[in-house]
Amino acid sequence: MTFEIAIVLLIIAITVVLFATELVPIEIAALVSLGLLLLSGILKPEEAFSGFSNTAVITIALLFALSYALQKTGVLEYFVITLNKLAKRSTWLGLFVFLFSIAILSALINNTAVVAIFIPIAIRMAQKYSISPSKILIPLSYAAIMGGTLTLVGTSTNLLVNSMMVESSMESALGMFEFTRYGIIILLVGMTYIALVGYRMLPSRTVTNSLTQNYHMGNYLTEIKITEDSNLAGKSCLERGISQNYDVVVLDILRDNVRLSAQIRDAILQPNDILFVRGSVENLLRLKKIEKVTLLTDEKLTHFELTQKDNVLVECLMTDQSELVGRSVMESNFRRHFGAFVLAIRREGTILRSKVAHIILKAYDTLLVYGPREKIQEMAATGDFIVLQEIATKLKRHRFWWLSILVLLAAVIFAALGISPIIKNSLLAVVILLVVRVMTPSEVYHSIHWPVLVLIAALIPLGLAIQTSGTADWIGSNISNLVANAPDSIKGYILLAILYLITAILTEVSSNAAAAIIMVPIAINAAAQLGLMPRPFIFAICFAASASFATPVGYQTNLMVYGPGGYKFTDYMKIGIPLALILWVTAIFLIPVMWPFTAVH
Repeated sequence: MTFEIAIVLLIIAITVVLFATELVPIEIAALVSLGLLLLSGILKPEEAFSGFSNTAVITIALLFALSYALQKTGVLEYFVITLNKLAKRSTWLGLFVFLFSIAILSALINNTAVVAIFIPIAIRMAQKYSISPSKILIPLSYAAIMGGTLTLVGTSTNLLVNSMMVESSMESALGMFEFTRYGIIILLVGMTYIALVGYRMLPSRTVTNSLTQNYHMGNYLTEIKITEDSNLAGKSCLERGISQNYDVVVLDILRDNVRLSAQIRDAILQPNDILFVRGSVENLLRLKKIEKVTLLTDEKLTHFELTQKDNVLVECLMTDQSELVGRSVMESNFRRHFGAFVLAIRREGTILRSKVAHIILKAYDTLLVYGPREKIQEMAATGDFIVLQEIATKLKRHRFWWLSILVLLAAVIFAALGISPIIKNSLLAVVILLVVRVMTPSEVYHSIHWPVLVLIAALIPLGLAIQTSGTADWIGSNISNLVANAPDSIKGYILLAILYLITAILTEVSSNAAAAIIMVPIAINAAAQLGLMPRPFIFAICFAASASFATPVGYQTNLMVYGPGGYKFTDYMKIGIPLALILWVTAIFLIPVMWPFTAVH
């Protein structure tokens, strides 16, 4: 082992640890890796920044925009809901049609966008079939992941690996539908497992009929009455520092049977006013003692009482594009900005109710939000939030709504036929949609998941460093030495099993992009040293990098359904580990059938 190899291995270890521990956002972890490669002198500046001009990164950005165009028209949910009506007589058939439709759509557009669109529909379907959303949301994520493996454009991993192949000139480009023949097997195996085993193992955990019960808000939502001798009489909430001093939020003021919802902080309170408030029992009791108010503990607010007139109580899933990520509710001035209140936050199976205003928000946190209906709709329109309770299923008939479908299909078909590359087709498709104003430039910018692009662009040089420093050759030699003593007839199978397993483990603790970038050069070198064709191992890595089922953090779509499904970390392990093992064994035996280890003459 040379000094350079040791440095690269250390940087890989640091990167994986940062991913696994989530000490910093994953895109920051990738930039740390990039900075270390520059500081160590392993890469020159032009090499270090080559990822930002990589064709895969640009193609992924363009596909995000095309996915948004379909999302904007509402055509995807309209299609799936209409299709699902055909299976309305059978719960099992209805769920199968729904999940299979998700998989097919994920083969053509970004699976993160598909899951974002269909989480609210899945929750509504769960209510329709009288089952818990937790029975359907993990299957939704898994269907989208497996569907993404059906084509070159279905997941960023496939595009990234294809770019690495093209730039290395060691292998021909991966075909648009070359993934499909094995991807469809994965989908059928996975769907069968979910239907026969996984569905029964999933918990019935989420309460669907009452959000106040779901978030255990009984001791946090109540009413107080302003008495004649109260310190609040003749003062505003802002003057008395109700929020700062007691961590109590005033939601509404009821005065002479009229509900006041605007400018609550500045409203001068009067005797006999009823304040609808959120706060812990301890803080409410302290407020009662100091401010001399009457605590109406027998009149706790229910979900029904909270949603009278124009006010609604909803769950909102924060997207990774939200400007609020990395800021607290107080820092973002949520109440003034959106005209609504955050009552509680669900994060990775935990409900946070205390000091809500000071909690730093993360992507895919689920917020319990209370506010006027029109304000909630405005929140959803920003793209920062996915409102889980209320969804419109009507087709938004822009004059050229059909064009977004046509240009996407044309881009895929032209690439599949070898007429023109996918990056060229995607660019032309986006330009056409901009010219006819199906999308605006600002919508295109906002539709791009910049953290994902920065992550991939910053990690691509790591793959280059693994190759040029001799790290890939060193690791490949060690792996091939393990396999060398095996009979020639099974060497390929053992190597494929090792590479697939390492990649699958890496993708669970880091990211699918990182796993692919690290493992592709290693696989190519190990195959070459054993005199085997690299293609089966490259495809094994593509499929293994997308086989993230055992944890909620390994794949973005798993994290997206974590909060809305009310899951625990162990739920993913319980259903995901057996599925991952089944697909591992399937890959060992069937990938060599699709892509032989030796050249076919």
